[in-house]
Amino acid sequence: PKVTTPDEPTSALDVSVRRQVLNVLEELVSERDLGLIFISHDLNMVRHFCDRVLVMYAGRVVESLNASELDQARHPYTQGLLAALPSLDHPRASLPVLQRDPLWLTH
Repeated sequence: PKVTTPDEPTSALDVSVRRQVLNVLEELVSERDLGLIFISHDLNMVRHFCDRVLVMYAGRVVESLNASELDQARHPYTQGLLAALPSLDHPRASLPVLQRDPLWLTH
């Protein structure tokens, strides 16, 4: 199968242009029967746009789950990323500090 791999295709774009880029990607994937590996740091967008999520730490996959199950992540790194997401409902003075574990690189 043919696969396209856009790397941060919506980074630094405003909301309307971001939606247009995502629409173009959806059309390409469906019209040309492509696989899509979508690389992004934007977990909120990933949870709504993607079917499956692979979370990487130091170049290694540390967690794989359905995008709809992202809030039930089990790996501490994924949980730390989610905890750092901004929230209008729960403003905070500072972001949590992620305590990294060298063992994450051995599994």
